[in-house]
Amino acid sequence: MQRRLITRAEMFPPLLLADPTFDDAWRAFRAESPVDDEERPYCQLLGELARHLASRLQEGETENFRAVFQVIEEWHVYGDDYVRTAASVGLLEDLQNENLHDKTRPADFKEWLLPESRRWWGKQ
Repeated sequence: MQRRLITRAEMFPPLLLADPTFDDAWRAFRAESPVDDEERPYCQLLGELARHLASRLQEGETENFRAVFQVIEEWHVYGDDYVRTAASVGLLEDLQNENLHDKTRPADFKEWLLPESRRWWGKQ
C-alpha cells in the first residue's frame, strides 16, 4: 500500500506533537498569516523552526530531537514537491547557517539526521 503524500497543510501537526515547545511560534505564524493552510508561506516558519532548534541545541534541550528529526525525515520521504523542497532548502539549509550558532556548530545536528535527511544535508 502506497502512502499518501504529505501536503503543506499537513506538515506541522506532527511536528507540534514531536515538539510542543514550538507551539507558540506556530500560533503566532497562523495569526499573522490568515490565509488557507494550502496557501501559507511555510518556508518562513521553517526559518523560525531552525532558530528554535538551534536555540534548544545550544541550551542542551535535545530530548525531543529524535522525534523532531523523524518528522523531518517523513517530510523528505513522503512529502509532496513543496514539502520536500521546504524540508531541504527551507529547513536543513537554515540549520547549516553558521549565524544561528554561538556555542554550537551546524554539524552538531547530524547525529539526529535520518538517511534521506542526511543525504539532503550533504547537498546543501
